[in-house]
Amino acid sequence: MAGTLIVFDFDKTIIDCDSDNWVFDHLGGTKRFDELLLTLPWNTSMDKIMGEFHEQGISIEKVKEILNTAPLSLHIISAIKSAYALGCELRIVSDANLFFIETILKHHGLLDYFSEINTNPSYVDNEGRLRISPCHNFTTSSHGCGLGTCPPNMCKGIVIERIKKSMLKEGKQRIIYLGDGKGDYCPSLKLSERDQMMPRRNYPVWDLICSKQHVLSAEIHGWADPEELERVLLRLINSNSTSVQLISTDATCHAAVPVTTHEPLPKVLNVTN
Repeated sequence: MAGTLIVFDFDKTIIDCDSDNWVFDHLGGTKRFDELLLTLPWNTSMDKIMGEFHEQGISIEKVKEILNTAPLSLHIISAIKSAYALGCELRIVSDANLFFIETILKHHGLLDYFSEINTNPSYVDNEGRLRISPCHNFTTSSHGCGLGTCPPNMCKGIVIERIKKSMLKEGKQRIIYLGDGKGDYCPSLKLSERDQMMPRRNYPVWDLICSKQHVLSAEIHGWADPEELERVLLRLINSNSTSVQLISTDATCHAAVPVTTHEPLPKVLNVTN
């Protein structure tokens, strides 16, 4: 299946939690983070609270220990390894951050299975403090997406547009996109009738797709848990479907019709294999 590109969201798709919440909840920072959100965007609040944890003496090694306990199902591990073995290219498009994603993937021996990670940049500075930046610097300009479901720091639809432009040169014929959040709705609109969208059922992206049933061109294949994700994904890979028929595991959700595109392109964070 060398012509298939699989794009995963990370939080609540690869791992079965939100990595940001997982960290500040385990460090006793939930109330403080809620206070920060009253005046700051999520991405900025994450950078701020990681600085406060550092000032409290919480080491980056402690943060890693917490990240390594984030729930990641054996079914997800199997799905990733199986898709890779079948010749698919795997990428991540996530509104988490690079340090969190790489830490978790390394812990499970999965990092090298992904050719590219598109996310918010992050690094540990000389003082051992984790710095988190936005994928798109929204303090200087908007990323230009007017859909209303993308956060100011990242439009995943723009990332998918860039990926699709490069697909023909790379010999890729279709995308299978997996996600759960409302930020995954915009990229679902960029998929063509050759592609498959795998929204997590009863999560925000599923609700958005079901409420706007005539705006997706891609086939829709829902999943509810890691076991079903693995089963559906491997079925799609092996079927290599290019049908224009739009199907779903929930008969109430169907879709059609492409949407307009946007020009600005965010930075890409490459993974060295």
